[in-house]
Amino acid sequence: MELKACLENRFSMRAFQQTAVEKEKLIQLLDAARMAPSACNLQPWYFVVLTDPQRCAALCECYKREWIQSAPAIIVACGDHSVSWKRRADNKDHCDIDLAIAIEHICLRATDLGLGTCWVCNFDVAMCKEFLNLPESVEPVALIPVGYPTQTEPAIKNRKSLEEIIRWDTF
Repeated sequence: MELKACLENRFSMRAFQQTAVEKEKLIQLLDAARMAPSACNLQPWYFVVLTDPQRCAALCECYKREWIQSAPAIIVACGDHSVSWKRRADNKDHCDIDLAIAIEHICLRATDLGLGTCWVCNFDVAMCKEFLNLPESVEPVALIPVGYPTQTEPAIKNRKSLEEIIRWDTF
């Protein structure tokens, strides 16, 4: 798929077919994340992939919305704060920024492969961390349900115009 078409066709999928996602396709998604840029190339990410229906259902206790239970796979995108770059001027941790880039690489590659995804950030982080037995420095940042979409056409995207988001600063 051409990049422009991929960008236009990617949307948050909240209903999935019950067809399992092939392991090869999941690997392609994770490889896309691996290729994402990160501050100082520290790559502070860690991904946990759940495909077992019982494990997925248990993880869904962290995010109690019925729709997520239809996803045949869930990728938990985690950031390792012990290795992420911190800006010297104010110690800003770029872990979440780096991970966001990697997550969007996953979502765009999924669209390219005919899969649907959704960013889920409103979940019980402590419960998720405990469920996955993550190390202290590793934080689950987003759940990414993955599956074959039940709808193929994105809803009309309500986006601001370019004039609303650009300020040309000329000298």
